[in-house]
Amino acid sequence: MTADKSDMVEKALSLLVLLGDSAQGASATELAGDAELPFSTTHRLLRSLSRQGFVAFDPTSKRYTLGIRVFQLGQRVSNANGFAGSSLPVLRALTERTREASILGVRDGSHVLTVSKIDGPQAFRVTSDPGTHSPLHTTALGKVLVAFADDWETLVDTLDLFARTETTITDRAAFRADIERVRGRGYSTMREENEVGMHALAVPVHAVDGRVVGAVAIAAPVFRLPFEQLLENLPDLVAAASELSVRLPSP
Repeated sequence: MTADKSDMVEKALSLLVLLGDSAQGASATELAGDAELPFSTTHRLLRSLSRQGFVAFDPTSKRYTLGIRVFQLGQRVSNANGFAGSSLPVLRALTERTREASILGVRDGSHVLTVSKIDGPQAFRVTSDPGTHSPLHTTALGKVLVAFADDWETLVDTLDLFARTETTITDRAAFRADIERVRGRGYSTMREENEVGMHALAVPVHAVDGRVVGAVAIAAPVFRLPFEQLLENLPDLVAAASELSVRLPSP
């Protein structure tokens, strides 16, 4: 591969990484600015990535998002590693007990990546599908992953605490206090901090050597499941995390 082609591949990959960090997608202008690339180069790369299915373009909003090809490749990697396939029976059993959506997530930098999800039998559906990146500070999964990370204090001090909803914790001291509560009690909650009308409960998933390799959560709409009833599912959630600790391969 020539130096020019290698450089273009690197630039194209940088655009995919930026889109992966943007839950709502981004315009070509925004991507060009964030990647520090000329608009013409960015537009040409996005068109090429779009033809291959790596990005998708919404003509109405004029925004790009990650395409189905990225999802397909990610699923193959996940299945090859055994994480997604190994977790599904446990999540199905958890959803059968709670009748709410069950989600497995892992940390990916400053985001939580949804690895597996089982929707509940109810009509209202949780939107965090496999492959979704969500902020660490706004989600129950993310707060667990922050609380039990080796670098948790650094994360608390450096994460961008931007607001997703009116109830998102954006104050640094309040966020630290919340994470310290999670560390003390062993579980985290999300009360409409990531999505209006939704709340969630999450616990860590440990590897055999004690490291936290992921987090498992149940999520439900507030109109159907009051917060006190959500907390009643904690024993089932802890049991699911224990089973996942045995089933999941160590990374």
